[in-house]
Amino acid sequence: MSDPKYSNTKVNKPWGYEYLAYQNDEVALWLLYIKYDHETSLHCHPNKDTGLIVLDGKVNVSFLNDVFYLDSGRKIMIRKGLFHSTKTLSKEGAFVFEIETPVNKHDIIRLDDKYGRVAKPYEGKSYEEKKSSDCIWFEEPEKNLTKTYSFANCEIKLCSISNYKQLLEIDDYVNVMFLKGGIMCDDNRVANPGDVIATHIIKRLLNTFRDIHKDTLILTIESK
Repeated sequence: MSDPKYSNTKVNKPWGYEYLAYQNDEVALWLLYIKYDHETSLHCHPNKDTGLIVLDGKVNVSFLNDVFYLDSGRKIMIRKGLFHSTKTLSKEGAFVFEIETPVNKHDIIRLDDKYGRVAKPYEGKSYEEKKSSDCIWFEEPEKNLTKTYSFANCEIKLCSISNYKQLLEIDDYVNVMFLKGGIMCDDNRVANPGDVIATHIIKRLLNTFRDIHKDTLILTIESK
């Protein structure tokens, strides 16, 4: 289910722009374009977890005490309440996926911001415009099928899976983003919607846990 407020909207930012690329009841996936030498606010999400994966470009993800360098194909998971900021290092800018769970774009507290937005809420209607034709939107494939997209020098696949052997077929160092379902242990999940996990880690989990939720939907990203 997509949010009618954002499904056709691009939100302009002082550092670039972002827009919703996919959403269901558990997760929302946003595409961020951050211009060279620009950065998001130092902010946290009190009630949601987020994951970042760089599609194209180079960034630093900064926390209050640490800085992590990420280039194309690299990812980082950020727990709720952790202040962080993303700065682009590449002159062509950077395309970054942000997955959030639960879905709530207004769950944000800004601690520091070079554009004067400290303690201000998420951008309002004056920053919104209609999506252009080059904005990507992901449609869910039918059961046990795959849809393939090309974007930001990446091949992106949405795969409906129902058997652990389908995960074993993915190359070891491809990042897998869980959009629905997950890997189960009885009634609990060891891989959840919103998780971004390298395939070699997933294969280690599958040595013990081979029950896949019947509605599992994953997204994989490979640089071209």
